[in-house]
Amino acid sequence: MDLDTRGLPAPGSWGRGSRLVAAASWLPNVALALALSSEALLFPAPPAHHCRPDPALLPPELRALAGPALLNASLPRLPPPSRGWSPCQLLRYPGPGPEPNGTGPCTRGWDFARPVAGLLNSPVTQWNLVCEDQWKVPLEQMSYLLGWLLGCVTLGSACDRFGRRTILVTSLLLAVVLGTAVALAISYSMLLALRLLYGATVAGAFLSLYVARLELCHADHRLLFSMVAGLFFVAGTMLLPGLAAICKDWRFLQGLVSLLLGLLLLLWGFPSMFPESPRWLVATRQPGRAKEVLWHLVGVCQNPGDATSEDVTLAAELDRLSEGKSLTQYHSIFELFSTELLWKNTLILAFTTLLGNGVQYNFTQNLAPYLPHFYLPCFLLAGLEAAASLSLIVLAVFCGRRASLLLWTVLTSLASLLLLALGQYLPVWTVVALSGLGLLASQAMSVLSILFAGEILPTVIRGAGLGLIMAAGFLGRVATPVMSISNHHGFFLHHVVLASFAVLSMLCILLLPESQGRTLPESLEDAEGWWYPPLFLPRWRHPQDHRAPLLLPSRKQTHYVCQRNSCAVVPPQRAGGQGPLHPRDHWETESQATQEPLFMAELQEDAHEAVFP
Repeated sequence: MDLDTRGLPAPGSWGRGSRLVAAASWLPNVALALALSSEALLFPAPPAHHCRPDPALLPPELRALAGPALLNASLPRLPPPSRGWSPCQLLRYPGPGPEPNGTGPCTRGWDFARPVAGLLNSPVTQWNLVCEDQWKVPLEQMSYLLGWLLGCVTLGSACDRFGRRTILVTSLLLAVVLGTAVALAISYSMLLALRLLYGATVAGAFLSLYVARLELCHADHRLLFSMVAGLFFVAGTMLLPGLAAICKDWRFLQGLVSLLLGLLLLLWGFPSMFPESPRWLVATRQPGRAKEVLWHLVGVCQNPGDATSEDVTLAAELDRLSEGKSLTQYHSIFELFSTELLWKNTLILAFTTLLGNGVQYNFTQNLAPYLPHFYLPCFLLAGLEAAASLSLIVLAVFCGRRASLLLWTVLTSLASLLLLALGQYLPVWTVVALSGLGLLASQAMSVLSILFAGEILPTVIRGAGLGLIMAAGFLGRVATPVMSISNHHGFFLHHVVLASFAVLSMLCILLLPESQGRTLPESLEDAEGWWYPPLFLPRWRHPQDHRAPLLLPSRKQTHYVCQRNSCAVVPPQRAGGQGPLHPRDHWETESQATQEPLFMAELQEDAHEAVFP
């Protein structure tokens, strides 16, 4: 049953209820942004520091010194032009005289200068994650990103098995518990393990909320609602520096974020505030529960007489589906790899998401020398993400998803190649402009790839499929801590590889279908039946008017034919029993059909019967 044409987009109460619930899902993005984006504040670049003087290492005649004199006797100076104190060395006095004869590591910890911005106390300063332990900071960042990745993969599959709302509530509950435990961590090892699990639960909550919002929106509203949700996420990111200035200590900040997640669980945990996705219930053959949710969206549970004729028709169809015994059917992500076209489209969008997130490291490194202030990079990245969301609202409506994604990929590739080839010869303002353009384009590229994937993946595996796409994006972000561990060695090679991949992705995007204006596919065979339109689709033509396939299966491959309780694999046949029918042969035959008034309806019906007998 197609909810897009029978329920959700109707001008009546179904559409109003679903739009209100989808709009209510915007606000949780603020709290989730505080949880997901707090890494830069909890583990910033260490402030200026030096070894704490150890009088036991000084000769007897120097042990009574204090203040600057003690520092001069205990710490070596850095070579010109800095001439500051060495951050990791102490002077050694092996002989009885007052002259030092070498240096050694710190023995009593470090003294840190007051940070210019951000938290006054962070895990870096509490556990002295500097000098020989400096590698522990990027290790924690990698662990946190690994938690995101694992959360998207595992909880995305759980969304398809247990439902969107169930995983959202469970993830938020676990995030509150683990976030509180992070704030109470007593060692770096404990913090490392808890942050990994905490990142997994927060990523699962974000993914389940994203999927539920997408399934509640009509085809004309999916882009707008998703981009506005992205703006709320940006707002949460921009609130972080202010909260850091108020809390001053990382434990208080982590506790405040956990408290906000608890309030989110308290409000959005009620079914009346955030019900289960009716589209998922219908796709998994749970019409009884779907009817209850849809009546809730209508808001006429107490007085069914207020329902419109469209509401009554949909309810009658759900009652008809409820008759008899209907076993609930769930699908695994592994079924994606038995399809012919869908797995290729998913692989392409995972590749573009990985590229869009991974290439951002190159642009931020080019901007780093010109953005020394702590708050400026934070607000610049958030502002560029907001600009990307706003530009996508306009561009993707007029050009379609595929053409917009291609345009942003071209801009990303152009900026990356110019900085790679001419970066050392260009003036400063040109480098800054190209880096800003590259960041804008790469962020738009990753955001649109995730939305695009959500629109072409079928409902039965949308959670797991989107989990893989988002996990690919988090994998691209791992480039930043990996390069930090290696002290940015290999930056040029990383830049060359991603610039080359950006050029390759432009060719891959041409193989994708267009999802603008289309209803969300419910089953695997619905997603397999998507054809590609011209690159720039005119607004007065419906996407389904163009049905020529671009990614064609081989003649030996078969199509899905899903029955009520099982799936069989049957190859389409030629007329007269002359062997399997190739989709291109079928299209060429259809193109010669008569131009009668009912031509398009007959063409669509014949195409469906030939490809999915």
